[in-house]
Amino acid sequence: MPAAPTPTALDAAAWSTYAAAHAERADALTAGHRARRSRHEKHAVEDFLFEYYPATPAQLRRWHPGAGVALAPGDDGPAPHAAWRWYRTDDAGAATLDVDAFLAARGDTVRFVAGLLAATASRPAATGCFGLHEWAMVYRERAGEHRHPLPLRLGGAGTDAVVEAHRIRCTHFDAFRFFTPDAVGRNTVALTRETQTATEQPGCLHANMDLYKWALKLGPLVPGDLLLDSFELAREIRTTDMRASPYDVSSYGLPPIAIETPAGKAEYVQRQRDYAERSNALRERLLVACGALVRDRGALVGTRGAAPPLRRS
Repeated sequence: MPAAPTPTALDAAAWSTYAAAHAERADALTAGHRARRSRHEKHAVEDFLFEYYPATPAQLRRWHPGAGVALAPGDDGPAPHAAWRWYRTDDAGAATLDVDAFLAARGDTVRFVAGLLAATASRPAATGCFGLHEWAMVYRERAGEHRHPLPLRLGGAGTDAVVEAHRIRCTHFDAFRFFTPDAVGRNTVALTRETQTATEQPGCLHANMDLYKWALKLGPLVPGDLLLDSFELAREIRTTDMRASPYDVSSYGLPPIAIETPAGKAEYVQRQRDYAERSNALRERLLVACGALVRDRGALVGTRGAAPPLRRS
């Protein structure tokens, strides 16, 4: 068995600077949500990032250096990481992620995530769905049963007509599972959790938002900047997702992407292509964070299995 690589060392001044900058960036990204929460206000677009994905603003502030980085003690003693789960300290008091212990407990999750990321990145982006997954979630719903407290931009009948005029090509199970009963049979593929790794592709907005979820699942393996980059992309995609949805988001100052029109379709596809490129760059960085488990990319692309359950807030 090859020897483990020598950790990169950061002195107290360096890691303190990184940690403080990370916390400042996280605070800026969550400022709006935290202010609304203090006033007990809801936001149908941005609250999704905190209600569906399993992290609080306080958790986002916590900086991890990633595997193989030793944090030297300062004048006040060891880095705070020394008291965190999955970290260990050496005889000199330097704190380092205990990768072996983390993988012993979470290895199955890491392998699943790495396999899903590699498989998704290996496929071309499919850009013919036009965001109709959100429309399928309200298809033939009764008034007042919508998932979000927003009016439908085209009304119920107009929304149903858009669904009926298109083929639904959703490839993301965690969107498909929220389809209304009448919409399920309209999808070109019957998606299941077991086939998730075989169907995810980088043109899917929800698959790309989920990079934030997978960064959270990988926990301390993911450096802080990568976690926040994933959050930022998810927030941007979420805004596009809702602008292209059947909901009227004008109350948030957001113009619609009218996917029922040729111009709206063209704008949606352009955004899909941009997100596919940017999300694949994040996938590569997440695969690097998974370390030795992703050296055999071919084996990972063939990985199958069920996703770990998503904890709801």
